[in-house]
Amino acid sequence: MENHIRALRKEKGVSQEELARQCGVSRQTINAIENNKYDPTLSLAFRLAARLEVTVDELFAPGKAEL
Repeated sequence: MENHIRALRKEKGVSQEELARQCGVSRQTINAIENNKYDPTLSLAFRLAARLEVTVDELFAPGKAEL
């Protein structure tokens, strides 16, 4: 599962640390998600989408291997 978190976060001028704090996770968790090393829980995905003002569908996209 690929995601657009890094691009959306930078577009909004939000640091990994700030996004992590607002979503109740560590900065390392945000980093791992951005680097596709960790898939967030559904509740975290909704918190990320809400903070970045997009839908979960807009935040995540299936990877080429998943199509």
